[in-house]
Amino acid sequence: MKISPYHPRQYVPATIDLTDTTALAPLFDRLKSDLQAAKTSGELEVWLEHYSEVSAALSQSSGVTYIEMTCQTDDPAREKAYLKIVEVVDPWLKPRQFELMQILSAHPGFAKLPAYYDVFRRSVETRVKLYREENVARETDEAKLTQQYQKTSGAMTIQFDGKEQTLPQMARVQEEADRARRQAAWEATAKRRLQDRAALDEIYDKLLALRGEIARAADFTDFRAYTFANYERFDYTPQDCIDFQNAVEKHIVPLARELQKKRLAKLGYDKLRPWDLAVDPEQLPPLRPFQGGAELLVKSQAIFDKLDPRLSGYFKLLRDHEVVDLDNRKGKAPGGYQSTLAESRLPFIFMNAVGVQRDVETLVHESGHAFHAVAARDQKLHAYRGAPIEFCEVASMSMELLTAPYWNEFYTDFAEVTRARRDHLEGIIKFFPWMATVDAFQHWIYTHPKHTHAERDAYWLSLMDRFGGIEDWSGYEDTRASLWHRQLHIFEIPFYYVEYGIAQLGALQVWQASLQNPKAALDHYLNGLSLGGSRPLPELFDGAGIKFDFTDKTIGPLMKAVQSALGELR
Repeated sequence: MKISPYHPRQYVPATIDLTDTTALAPLFDRLKSDLQAAKTSGELEVWLEHYSEVSAALSQSSGVTYIEMTCQTDDPAREKAYLKIVEVVDPWLKPRQFELMQILSAHPGFAKLPAYYDVFRRSVETRVKLYREENVARETDEAKLTQQYQKTSGAMTIQFDGKEQTLPQMARVQEEADRARRQAAWEATAKRRLQDRAALDEIYDKLLALRGEIARAADFTDFRAYTFANYERFDYTPQDCIDFQNAVEKHIVPLARELQKKRLAKLGYDKLRPWDLAVDPEQLPPLRPFQGGAELLVKSQAIFDKLDPRLSGYFKLLRDHEVVDLDNRKGKAPGGYQSTLAESRLPFIFMNAVGVQRDVETLVHESGHAFHAVAARDQKLHAYRGAPIEFCEVASMSMELLTAPYWNEFYTDFAEVTRARRDHLEGIIKFFPWMATVDAFQHWIYTHPKHTHAERDAYWLSLMDRFGGIEDWSGYEDTRASLWHRQLHIFEIPFYYVEYGIAQLGALQVWQASLQNPKAALDHYLNGLSLGGSRPLPELFDGAGIKFDFTDKTIGPLMKAVQSALGELR
């Protein structure tokens, strides 16, 4: 990584060790003294600029240790550095940050700040309301447990084709035409996951207990209620999420099952099995859009060059600063993410590319997050350089749809481009039932805190029956019952999944607008991104030219648009 502060430090010492609490103590004493000395709203705004500088520096310090740890979970030095943040620095910081927010919220000038600070003011009030000193240790334990989940998942490998392979690498085999080979690879992967089933269940049980304690300490009846407050979900409720699940069941599950019936007919099998879900239904060779992360970067740059000069510049910024780690390898944490290096105001993209079409979609997705970070980098408050997740995912999912017409950069055969675009649109349809399953599972989990393992498995299976496909899992019931272990959000970021569904509806609206007027749609999109988190959620959607709505009124027409587009790609 080639990184440096976006602006020279004015308040934070240039050579300070941000992982040394002894060095941090005078800095926080100064922040407290300056805040107490501020008399006018203008002086308070200056203090907020200083606090933003400190917050950004600390965020980047901890963020880099997280990135380095996930890039190589089996490196003891990286693990030690990350655990120092979790076990020492964060617990030291939290009470001091809370004290500052407590003083700020009670400051006579805080309520008189200009309207620009309204969203921040609401957030500060929420943080003060939720903070409990006794929860600091619990949150530390929670972070350590999620790191154990990452380490356990990242260490999963199997022997296949005469060599050791990671589970993401094994996913490539599921796209091959040889059914017996697909089955063998699928079974080997499933067997390896089941080896750690008990260990992952134990980690999750400990997380559930901790999260229940956190909620009760903050005077909430359950962790769901606490999380909705903690995530500052001011614009929708748990019941709205449940209504969303029901709408998915009504409008989208039948479409997803119909796609599977067509798949079954084309494959010519008696029934679909779990290893028949990724292969091309016409048994065409797997799409292999690139070899290696370097080629993925070059071809993605060509796409953004064609799409929009502003996005082209943003992507070039990533490459110039080398803030990417794309290739899968042993010891790397699972999944993909974008993290903002807050002091440098640069995004970092992490993923596990193995050369499949899904990797193309993942990179343009994470690039959308990266573009959001760059577009909002000039917001003066550190807190406003991020946004609610429901809108952050609009930034990323829109990029999948907007770049799709340019995926020919990865393929010389027009038929392969058509396949890639068709699979992507079908993937959107298939995503919603999975989103509803993951969300509904967590609603039940956290409102039934005394459930047993057997009850948990039974409820998960009932959701698979409700939202799942037509594939036959006979003989693999244990694997089906533990499929949720693969969804890292359930372990690491509870209740963070419905946001993807809300955002996907927003992204589909951006896509529909682009079909009418591409430039205007991109102008609106970038305008929304530039707002960062400075507006309430519905206003961010409005800034991007779309509506914040995830009811039948929006879902129905958008699904018809997806079906229509699929019809044109046949």
